[in-house]
Amino acid sequence: MNRKQIIAGISLITLAGIIIYLRRRHRINTLNELKTEQVADHGYETAHDILFPKKKKRIKKSRDEHR
Repeated sequence: MNRKQIIAGISLITLAGIIIYLRRRHRINTLNELKTEQVADHGYETAHDILFPKKKKRIKKSRDEHR
């Protein structure tokens, strides 16, 4: 393979990655908008826990707690 083919291959892979990323981001934003509309239709516009649910996060314990 010559240099131009390698650069073209890397460019195509990068372009495919960007397209996949943008499609996923658009799908997630669309779902969030639908969820917000549904919540608003039920009259929970100000319910913070419904609009912004807590995400499960891994909590790291400090080393001092184990001593």
